[in-house]
Amino acid sequence: MIAERGGMRIAAGCTDLFPATQQQRLPGPILDITGIQALRGVSRSWNSYRIGATTTWTDIVRADLPPAFDALKQAALEVGAVQIQNSGTVAGNLCNASPAADGVPPLLALDASVELQSKSGVRSLPLGEFLTGVRQTALQPGEVVTAVTVPEAARGRSRFLKLGARKHLVISIVMAAVRLDVVDGQVREAAVSVGSCSPVAARLPAVEAALANAPMDDSLAALVQDADVAAALTPIADIRGDADYRYDAAAELVRRAVRDLVDERVVA
Repeated sequence: MIAERGGMRIAAGCTDLFPATQQQRLPGPILDITGIQALRGVSRSWNSYRIGATTTWTDIVRADLPPAFDALKQAALEVGAVQIQNSGTVAGNLCNASPAADGVPPLLALDASVELQSKSGVRSLPLGEFLTGVRQTALQPGEVVTAVTVPEAARGRSRFLKLGARKHLVISIVMAAVRLDVVDGQVREAAVSVGSCSPVAARLPAVEAALANAPMDDSLAALVQDADVAAALTPIADIRGDADYRYDAAAELVRRAVRDLVDERVVA
């Protein structure tokens, strides 16, 4: 978690600090808040789940959370090696604001918000508004992220899929998270997001609208149209893949995630 205040960086987890500099030492003063236990852990209130800013990815994997959080747990297992999962924090992943941040698509699909605190008080921003660009956030001077909150209304089951050049320890080419809330065999709500295909991960409203109110059966994935996926994305071309490849891969990952959820429901 990184914020700027009077030239001081506030950090937790610190797994991205040294890779981000070419110097032998970190520039300027660093305040590491990783050890503040009040900022760590997952709790539930009457209407939301609260993920403390210094909660690690290993904490997420081990937390007792409903199936709607399955995609977040699956993403947690993709955040680097086990050592990084033990140290890296949820808020740090967000404040680093990488387009390839593994935690962002599943949190977007959970309608997550970011809690920001300063000496002036506390405010909350939807995650989609907190992330403003590549390595850019809506953090104001003097603010620090204290938690990520997810509304209790974010129900259903979810799936996270990641495409990379190899299976483990890789920066994603495309990521997709899908959450489906199903009642009586019909999709009541769909939440779909894609990462690594835009300056910030994006929800796919046209795909969500196509899935909503549809039967939860083998025909569901066919409702995910390439054009509806592409409408929300602006992928770049780089060494890992060109824009057209990312468009195609994003649509296919979303369809696979939907199929996985359909198959999981049949088994259940």
